[in-house]
Amino acid sequence: MAVDESVNPWQIVDATVAYDNPWIQVIHHNVINPSGGKGIYGKVHFKNKAIGVVAVDADRNTYLVGQYRFPINIYSWEIPEGGCPEHTDSLETAKRELLEETGLKADNWLQLGSSYLSNSVSDEYAEYFLATGLTQHQAEPEETEQLVLKKLPLDDVFTMIDNGTITDTLSILALQKLQLLLLQGKVNL
Repeated sequence: MAVDESVNPWQIVDATVAYDNPWIQVIHHNVINPSGGKGIYGKVHFKNKAIGVVAVDADRNTYLVGQYRFPINIYSWEIPEGGCPEHTDSLETAKRELLEETGLKADNWLQLGSSYLSNSVSDEYAEYFLATGLTQHQAEPEETEQLVLKKLPLDDVFTMIDNGTITDTLSILALQKLQLLLLQGKVNL
């Protein structure tokens, strides 16, 4: 059976904002589902794009940021990440986040990809970049961040994904995309 991908099979009966803050909005929808039945659907709307940066130096080291993540109640090792407000350039946000969290600036930038991070419940959209040609400056973390910076060989970080040490979706996407591009010979470091 052919599916017309341009047609939305969901019908929204009504929608109510259940929660709203400067970063997210939770919307409760009463719907008619694709089978014609009545139902509900909750959606988390993100007011910023998620931005991630894989920074790689001339010796093929990369930089991870460690921090305790409140929503999942665990410590997490991640690439430098942050939020990009609407109508703000993603690359400029990537540059800002890299400097804030690591103190690094990069001469060369490549967009590795973009994705929806959890499209069954949210519209959170991410873009991720490779940064090379690095120089060290002073880090400028936000006051709410208690960060630990770790410099590691890139291959060790790939192993951290394989063994489950890195569980952050954006970090995994960005690092595995870089690994794929390296294996395909499309990126040289």
